[in-house]
Amino acid sequence: MTEDTLARITAFRDERGWRRFHNPKDLALSISVEAGELLELYQWVDVKDMDKVPLDRVSEELADVLIYSASLADILGLDMDRIVIDKLEKNGRRYPKDLAYDSREEYIVQKERARSGERKV
Repeated sequence: MTEDTLARITAFRDERGWRRFHNPKDLALSISVEAGELLELYQWVDVKDMDKVPLDRVSEELADVLIYSASLADILGLDMDRIVIDKLEKNGRRYPKDLAYDSREEYIVQKERARSGERKV
């Protein structure tokens, strides 16, 4: 997230005097609530009908999740770019591309082979 976007989020919050309501617990709860609203848009929609889910509504709910996430990171003094990069690096070690490429099942099979000392076929 850009510094400008984060500044706009915090300015919006501060102009309304909402900072006092933004504590880690309530922001984490809000992320979950908004993620639930995002999920609700897809509830009972068949995969072949995904294009029928209104993108403007998805955009609004996703924005809410991102705004609350940015607010939580800000309150906790976390750098969003740093924590995302750190997590990607950790996931890279956990799911090496030569084992995880293309399918979940292949990753599981290859990981078990690697553990047992078997070579990839």
